[in-house]
Amino acid sequence: MQFLIPRATPGLETASLESYRRTIALDGHHGMVEICPVTEQNYLLAHIHFPKVALLSQIVERLRQIFDLNANTSEISTHLQRDPVLAPVVVMQPGLRIPGAWDRFELAVRAILGQQISVAAATTLAARLVKAYGEPFAIAKTLQANPDLQFVFPRPDILATADLTQIGIPKTRAKTIATLAATIAQNPHFLTHFQTLDDAIQTLCQLPGIGEWTAHYIAMRTLHEPDAFPSTDLGLLRAMNALGQSMTKAQFMQHSQAWRPWRSYAAMHLWSLDLTLLSNIRSNKEQLSA
Repeated sequence: MQFLIPRATPGLETASLESYRRTIALDGHHGMVEICPVTEQNYLLAHIHFPKVALLSQIVERLRQIFDLNANTSEISTHLQRDPVLAPVVVMQPGLRIPGAWDRFELAVRAILGQQISVAAATTLAARLVKAYGEPFAIAKTLQANPDLQFVFPRPDILATADLTQIGIPKTRAKTIATLAATIAQNPHFLTHFQTLDDAIQTLCQLPGIGEWTAHYIAMRTLHEPDAFPSTDLGLLRAMNALGQSMTKAQFMQHSQAWRPWRSYAAMHLWSLDLTLLSNIRSNKEQLSA
Protein backbone atom coordinates (compact mmCIF):
# COMPACT_ATOMS: atom_id res chain seq x y z
CA MET A 1 0.00 0.00 0.00
CA GLN A 2 2.90 2.35 0.61
CA PHE A 3 3.72 1.82 -3.07
CA LEU A 4 0.14 2.30 -4.29
CA ILE A 5 -0.85 5.28 -2.14
CA PRO A 6 1.29 7.95 -3.88
CA ARG A 7 0.41 6.45 -7.28
CA ALA A 8 -3.39 6.43 -6.85
CA THR A 9 -4.97 8.49 -9.64
CA PRO A 10 -7.37 11.14 -8.27
CA GLY A 11 -10.86 10.73 -9.68
CA LEU A 12 -10.20 7.07 -10.50
CA GLU A 13 -8.97 5.47 -7.28
CA THR A 14 -8.20 6.12 -3.63
CA ALA A 15 -5.66 4.32 -1.49
CA SER A 16 -4.82 4.28 2.20
CA LEU A 17 -3.60 1.78 4.76
CA GLU A 18 -7.27 1.07 5.56
CA SER A 19 -8.62 0.46 2.05
CA TYR A 20 -8.16 0.62 -1.71
CA ARG A 21 -11.10 1.80 -3.83
CA ARG A 22 -11.46 2.31 -7.55
CA THR A 23 -13.89 2.48 -10.43
CA ILE A 24 -13.94 -0.35 -12.95
CA ALA A 25 -15.37 -0.84 -16.43
CA LEU A 26 -16.07 -4.20 -18.07
CA ASP A 27 -18.24 -5.05 -21.08
CA GLY A 28 -19.62 -1.52 -21.16
CA HIS A 29 -20.72 -1.61 -17.52
CA HIS A 30 -19.34 0.53 -14.69
CA GLY A 31 -18.75 -0.60 -11.14
CA MET A 32 -16.74 0.01 -8.00
CA VAL A 33 -14.53 -2.18 -5.84
CA GLU A 34 -13.17 -1.72 -2.34
CA ILE A 35 -10.50 -3.94 -0.78
CA CYS A 36 -9.69 -3.84 2.92
CA PRO A 37 -7.33 -5.75 5.19
CA VAL A 38 -8.91 -7.78 7.99
CA THR A 39 -7.37 -7.20 11.40
CA GLU A 40 -5.15 -10.09 12.51
CA GLN A 41 -6.31 -12.24 9.59
CA ASN A 42 -4.37 -13.44 6.55
CA TYR A 43 -6.77 -12.33 3.84
CA LEU A 44 -8.33 -9.28 2.22
CA LEU A 45 -12.02 -8.46 2.15
CA ALA A 46 -13.45 -7.23 -1.16
CA HIS A 47 -16.68 -5.27 -1.60
CA ILE A 48 -17.72 -5.46 -5.24
CA HIS A 49 -20.49 -3.32 -6.75
CA PHE A 50 -21.13 -4.40 -10.33
CA PRO A 51 -24.36 -4.94 -12.29
CA LYS A 52 -23.29 -8.09 -14.16
CA VAL A 53 -22.90 -11.05 -11.81
CA ALA A 54 -21.52 -13.26 -14.59
CA LEU A 55 -18.28 -11.24 -14.50
CA LEU A 56 -17.75 -11.66 -10.75
CA SER A 57 -15.05 -14.34 -11.06
CA GLN A 58 -13.14 -12.20 -13.57
CA ILE A 59 -13.29 -9.22 -11.21
CA VAL A 60 -12.07 -11.30 -8.28
CA GLU A 61 -9.11 -12.61 -10.28
CA ARG A 62 -8.14 -9.08 -11.30
CA LEU A 63 -8.26 -8.00 -7.65
CA ARG A 64 -6.02 -10.92 -6.73
CA GLN A 65 -3.56 -9.73 -9.36
CA ILE A 66 -3.51 -6.18 -7.98
CA PHE A 67 -2.31 -7.54 -4.64
CA ASP A 68 -0.22 -10.42 -6.07
CA LEU A 69 -2.08 -12.95 -3.94
CA ASN A 70 -0.88 -15.94 -5.95
CA ALA A 71 2.77 -15.34 -5.04
CA ASN A 72 4.56 -17.86 -2.84
CA THR A 73 6.30 -15.24 -0.72
CA SER A 74 7.99 -17.83 1.49
CA GLU A 75 9.73 -19.48 -1.47
CA ILE A 76 10.69 -16.11 -2.95
CA SER A 77 12.09 -14.76 0.32
CA THR A 78 14.11 -17.91 0.96
CA HIS A 79 15.72 -17.61 -2.46
CA LEU A 80 16.51 -13.89 -2.19
CA GLN A 81 18.01 -14.28 1.28
CA ARG A 82 20.77 -16.42 -0.19
CA ASP A 83 22.35 -13.16 -1.29
CA PRO A 84 24.05 -11.71 1.82
CA VAL A 85 23.62 -8.18 0.42
CA LEU A 86 19.85 -8.48 -0.05
CA ALA A 87 19.14 -10.76 2.92
CA PRO A 88 18.77 -8.02 5.58
CA VAL A 89 16.42 -6.09 3.28
CA VAL A 90 14.18 -9.13 2.81
CA VAL A 91 14.13 -9.71 6.56
CA MET A 92 13.09 -6.07 7.13
CA GLN A 93 10.20 -6.42 4.66
CA PRO A 94 8.69 -9.90 5.13
CA GLY A 95 6.06 -11.07 2.67
CA LEU A 96 6.57 -8.18 0.24
CA ARG A 97 4.55 -8.58 -2.96
CA ILE A 98 4.51 -6.78 -6.30
CA PRO A 99 1.63 -4.31 -6.69
CA GLY A 100 -0.18 -5.27 -9.87
CA ALA A 101 -2.80 -3.42 -11.88
CA TRP A 102 -6.51 -3.60 -12.56
CA ASP A 103 -6.03 -3.00 -16.29
CA ARG A 104 -2.94 -3.61 -18.44
CA PHE A 105 -3.53 -0.69 -20.78
CA GLU A 106 -4.07 1.67 -17.86
CA LEU A 107 -0.82 0.59 -16.21
CA ALA A 108 1.12 0.86 -19.46
CA VAL A 109 -0.12 4.43 -19.93
CA ARG A 110 0.83 5.24 -16.35
CA ALA A 111 4.33 3.80 -16.93
CA ILE A 112 4.79 6.06 -19.95
CA LEU A 113 3.58 9.09 -18.00
CA GLY A 114 6.16 8.31 -15.32
CA GLN A 115 9.16 8.34 -17.63
CA GLN A 116 11.92 10.58 -16.23
CA ILE A 117 9.66 12.46 -13.78
CA SER A 118 8.73 12.06 -10.14
CA VAL A 119 5.87 9.87 -8.91
CA ALA A 120 3.97 12.99 -7.79
CA ALA A 121 4.30 14.62 -11.22
CA ALA A 122 3.15 11.42 -12.96
CA THR A 123 0.14 11.19 -10.66
CA THR A 124 -0.80 14.78 -11.53
CA LEU A 125 -0.62 14.02 -15.26
CA ALA A 126 -2.66 10.84 -14.80
CA ALA A 127 -5.35 12.79 -12.96
CA ARG A 128 -5.54 15.34 -15.80
CA LEU A 129 -5.77 12.56 -18.40
CA VAL A 130 -8.59 10.78 -16.55
CA LYS A 131 -10.52 14.01 -16.01
CA ALA A 132 -10.17 15.12 -19.63
CA TYR A 133 -10.77 11.83 -21.43
CA GLY A 134 -12.25 9.34 -18.96
CA GLU A 135 -15.91 8.42 -19.02
CA PRO A 136 -18.00 9.89 -16.19
CA PHE A 137 -18.57 7.17 -13.62
CA ALA A 138 -22.15 5.90 -14.02
CA ILE A 139 -23.38 4.02 -10.96
CA ALA A 140 -26.64 2.43 -9.91
CA LYS A 141 -29.07 4.64 -8.03
CA THR A 142 -28.89 2.26 -5.08
CA LEU A 143 -25.14 2.77 -4.72
CA GLN A 144 -24.12 5.82 -2.76
CA ALA A 145 -21.87 8.08 -4.82
CA ASN A 146 -18.29 8.59 -3.70
CA PRO A 147 -17.08 12.12 -4.54
CA ASP A 148 -13.51 10.82 -4.90
CA LEU A 149 -14.49 8.38 -7.67
CA GLN A 150 -15.77 10.29 -10.68
CA PHE A 151 -14.37 8.60 -13.82
CA VAL A 152 -13.38 5.30 -15.38
CA PHE A 153 -10.10 5.13 -17.27
CA PRO A 154 -10.20 6.37 -20.90
CA ARG A 155 -10.65 3.76 -23.61
CA PRO A 156 -7.77 3.08 -26.04
CA ASP A 157 -9.74 4.38 -29.03
CA ILE A 158 -10.25 7.70 -27.23
CA LEU A 159 -6.57 8.20 -26.36
CA ALA A 160 -5.46 7.09 -29.83
CA THR A 161 -6.74 10.34 -31.33
CA ALA A 162 -6.57 12.71 -28.35
CA ASP A 163 -4.18 15.66 -28.30
CA LEU A 164 -2.62 14.96 -24.91
CA THR A 165 -0.27 17.92 -25.15
CA GLN A 166 -3.29 20.08 -24.29
CA ILE A 167 -3.19 18.78 -20.72
CA GLY A 168 0.54 19.23 -20.26
CA ILE A 169 1.87 15.84 -21.39
CA PRO A 170 5.16 16.28 -23.29
CA LYS A 171 4.87 15.74 -27.04
CA THR A 172 7.06 12.65 -27.18
CA ARG A 173 5.19 10.90 -24.37
CA ALA A 174 1.85 11.95 -25.88
CA LYS A 175 2.89 10.32 -29.15
CA THR A 176 3.94 7.14 -27.35
CA ILE A 177 0.59 6.90 -25.53
CA ALA A 178 -1.31 7.54 -28.79
CA THR A 179 0.67 4.83 -30.58
CA LEU A 180 0.11 2.32 -27.78
CA ALA A 181 -3.59 3.22 -27.62
CA ALA A 182 -4.01 2.83 -31.39
CA THR A 183 -2.23 -0.54 -31.27
CA ILE A 184 -4.52 -1.85 -28.53
CA ALA A 185 -7.63 -0.36 -30.15
CA GLN A 186 -6.80 -2.43 -33.24
CA ASN A 187 -5.63 -5.47 -31.27
CA PRO A 188 -7.20 -5.66 -27.78
CA HIS A 189 -5.02 -8.69 -26.94
CA PHE A 190 -1.73 -6.91 -27.67
CA LEU A 191 -0.68 -6.92 -24.00
CA THR A 192 -1.77 -10.49 -23.28
CA HIS A 193 -0.21 -12.85 -25.82
CA PHE A 194 3.51 -12.80 -25.09
CA GLN A 195 5.23 -16.17 -25.05
CA THR A 196 8.20 -15.21 -22.89
CA LEU A 197 9.60 -12.25 -20.98
CA ASP A 198 12.11 -11.61 -23.76
CA ASP A 199 9.29 -11.66 -26.31
CA ALA A 200 7.36 -9.09 -24.24
CA ILE A 201 10.36 -6.78 -23.87
CA GLN A 202 11.29 -6.94 -27.56
CA THR A 203 7.70 -6.36 -28.70
CA LEU A 204 7.09 -3.45 -26.35
CA CYS A 205 10.40 -1.82 -27.26
CA GLN A 206 9.34 -1.74 -30.91
CA LEU A 207 6.80 0.96 -30.01
CA PRO A 208 8.32 4.45 -30.30
CA GLY A 209 9.10 5.95 -26.91
CA ILE A 210 9.16 2.67 -24.99
CA GLY A 211 12.61 1.60 -23.86
CA GLU A 212 13.79 -1.27 -21.70
CA TRP A 213 12.97 0.44 -18.39
CA THR A 214 9.35 1.04 -19.37
CA ALA A 215 8.99 -2.41 -20.92
CA HIS A 216 10.35 -4.17 -17.83
CA TYR A 217 8.18 -2.04 -15.54
CA ILE A 218 5.08 -2.98 -17.55
CA ALA A 219 6.12 -6.64 -17.53
CA MET A 220 6.68 -6.56 -13.78
CA ARG A 221 3.43 -4.91 -12.73
CA THR A 222 0.88 -6.02 -15.30
CA LEU A 223 2.24 -9.08 -17.12
CA HIS A 224 3.16 -10.71 -13.78
CA GLU A 225 6.65 -11.60 -14.98
CA PRO A 226 8.58 -12.53 -11.80
CA ASP A 227 11.99 -11.98 -13.43
CA ALA A 228 11.34 -8.61 -15.12
CA PHE A 229 14.07 -6.26 -14.00
CA PRO A 230 14.51 -2.55 -14.89
CA SER A 231 18.26 -2.68 -14.24
CA THR A 232 18.89 0.91 -15.40
CA ASP A 233 16.64 2.37 -12.69
CA LEU A 234 18.61 4.92 -10.68
CA GLY A 235 16.54 4.23 -7.57
CA LEU A 236 17.73 0.63 -7.56
CA LEU A 237 21.35 1.71 -7.86
CA ARG A 238 20.89 4.21 -5.03
CA ALA A 239 19.42 1.49 -2.82
CA MET A 240 22.37 -0.80 -3.55
CA ASN A 241 24.73 2.04 -2.71
CA ALA A 242 22.90 2.50 0.61
CA LEU A 243 23.56 -1.19 1.23
CA GLY A 244 27.27 -0.49 0.84
CA GLN A 245 27.42 -1.82 -2.71
CA SER A 246 28.55 0.97 -5.03
CA MET A 247 28.58 -0.48 -8.53
CA THR A 248 28.18 0.33 -12.19
CA LYS A 249 25.08 -0.60 -14.15
CA ALA A 250 26.97 -3.52 -15.70
CA GLN A 251 28.10 -4.75 -12.28
CA PHE A 252 24.57 -4.38 -10.95
CA MET A 253 23.21 -6.47 -13.82
CA GLN A 254 25.78 -9.15 -13.09
CA HIS A 255 24.99 -9.12 -9.37
CA SER A 256 21.26 -9.48 -10.10
CA GLN A 257 21.79 -12.85 -11.78
CA ALA A 258 21.82 -14.45 -8.32
CA TRP A 259 18.25 -13.22 -7.79
CA ARG A 260 16.81 -15.07 -10.80
CA PRO A 261 14.03 -16.07 -11.33
CA TRP A 262 12.65 -13.56 -8.80
CA ARG A 263 14.37 -10.32 -9.83
CA SER A 264 11.06 -8.43 -9.92
CA TYR A 265 10.68 -9.08 -6.21
CA ALA A 266 14.27 -8.07 -5.55
CA ALA A 267 13.59 -4.78 -7.35
CA MET A 268 10.45 -4.20 -5.29
CA HIS A 269 12.40 -4.84 -2.09
CA LEU A 270 14.97 -2.24 -3.12
CA TRP A 271 12.35 0.30 -4.22
CA SER A 272 10.44 -0.11 -0.96
CA LEU A 273 13.50 0.09 1.22
CA ASP A 274 13.48 2.74 3.91
CA LEU A 275 16.92 4.20 3.18
CA THR A 276 16.91 6.30 6.36
CA LEU A 277 16.26 3.25 8.51
CA LEU A 278 18.89 1.26 6.64
CA SER A 279 21.43 4.05 7.08
CA ASN A 280 20.85 3.98 10.83
CA ILE A 281 21.28 0.22 10.92
CA ARG A 282 24.54 0.43 8.97
CA SER A 283 25.78 3.20 11.25
CA ASN A 284 25.06 1.12 14.35
CA LYS A 285 26.82 -1.89 12.86
CA GLU A 286 29.87 0.20 12.03
CA GLN A 287 29.98 1.60 15.56
CA LEU A 288 29.80 -1.90 17.03
CA SER A 289 32.57 -3.08 14.71
CA ALA A 290 34.74 -0.13 15.76
